[in-house]
Amino acid sequence: MNIFLKILLVAVLLVLAIKFSPVLFFFGLVGLFTAAILGVVGLSLLVALLAVVLAFAIALSPIWIPVLAIIGLISLFKRSGGSSGNGATPPPVAA
Repeated sequence: MNIFLKILLVAVLLVLAIKFSPVLFFFGLVGLFTAAILGVVGLSLLVALLAVVLAFAIALSPIWIPVLAIIGLISLFKRSGGSSGNGATPPPVAA
C-alpha cells in the first residue's frame, strides 16, 4: 500500500470520527449516568447489608459476649500457668 492510500485512509477515518463524535459523546454521557445510578444503588445495598449484619450481631450479643468472656478467661489462666507451651522439655544446651 503506498503512502497516498495510507494518508487517504487516515483522512477518511478522521472525518468519520468527527462525524460520529456527537453520538459517541451521547453514549458516553448515558454510560456515565448509568454507572452513577448503579453506584448509588450498590452503595445503598451495601449500607443495607451492613445494617442487617449489625442487627444480627446485636441480636446474638447475649450469646457471644459471655462466650468471648469465658474464652478470654481460659486464655488468661492458660498463659499465667507455669507451663511454656506443650509441656515438652527443652533440648539440652551444649556448653
